[in-house]
Amino acid sequence: MSIHGILGEQTTDYPTEYSPETLYPIARSMGRDAIGWQDDKLTVGVDWWQAFEISWLNPQGISQVAIARFSIPASSPFIVESKSLKLYLNSINFTEFASWNDVQALIAKDLSACLQADVQVALFGLNDDLNGNETALLIAQPEGVCIDEALAGNTDKVALTEHPDASLLSASEEIEASSGSMVNDGMQPYTFYSNLLRSNCPVTNQPDWGTLAVSITTDKPFNNANMLRYILSFRQHNGFHEQCVEQIFADLSQYYQPSELMVRAWYTRRGGIDINPCRVSDISLLPTPSRLIRQ
Repeated sequence: MSIHGILGEQTTDYPTEYSPETLYPIARSMGRDAIGWQDDKLTVGVDWWQAFEISWLNPQGISQVAIARFSIPASSPFIVESKSLKLYLNSINFTEFASWNDVQALIAKDLSACLQADVQVALFGLNDDLNGNETALLIAQPEGVCIDEALAGNTDKVALTEHPDASLLSASEEIEASSGSMVNDGMQPYTFYSNLLRSNCPVTNQPDWGTLAVSITTDKPFNNANMLRYILSFRQHNGFHEQCVEQIFADLSQYYQPSELMVRAWYTRRGGIDINPCRVSDISLLPTPSRLIRQ
């Protein structure tokens, strides 16, 4: 994957004046072409970006600070390069705004223009959580069963793989119940999560850590141990956060043929920003945005 943005540059000039041209779009098609699945099935969902280093000046010249959430539709033709977003946000640090609404509107306008989609922006005060704001960035807990110990009783060593291995999912039919196999009788719902998702940035090769959560309804036998093996097969994969979630969504869709599917990930913060993609089989399954303890 070739990206000619600023993310991989050794040195960077940080703008001190409002610079919307800093924003650098990356075509989603790059990641989706690598998946090689039905693109339209990957466009239902949202990428929630949460930024913790938002600052600007009020008319008195006093610095203001806030936390922001950007909601980017999965149907947008582009994502934004993370470092370019950081530089863009830094560029408004010394720009005066009459109100919080003006800051919110400007960021929404610039991101929407860059990504060619309707990007929603919400700003939160540092005490919003304490004041009972239900939409603020409260720390949540993933729903369902944690599968991180599913291989604890297994003596086989988990190999490091260069690329995600969807064939690990099909092995569930050969695993005994003691390894976490669940035999279905008709369509059954499963909700689980793992804190062991790891991949690499395709530009810098730096590791990206996250928590993966899945809700799936299927009539196929489901196996926690092999699901965990599959998640661990991403450890040396080079892919943006969005591409990794879409790969998982595509692989689970193809193997399990679910009637309903939701795949989301909360990635840990880098440069004051965390990225949280979510893909669903139907928009009615879209969960509320949140952040976890590692964010």
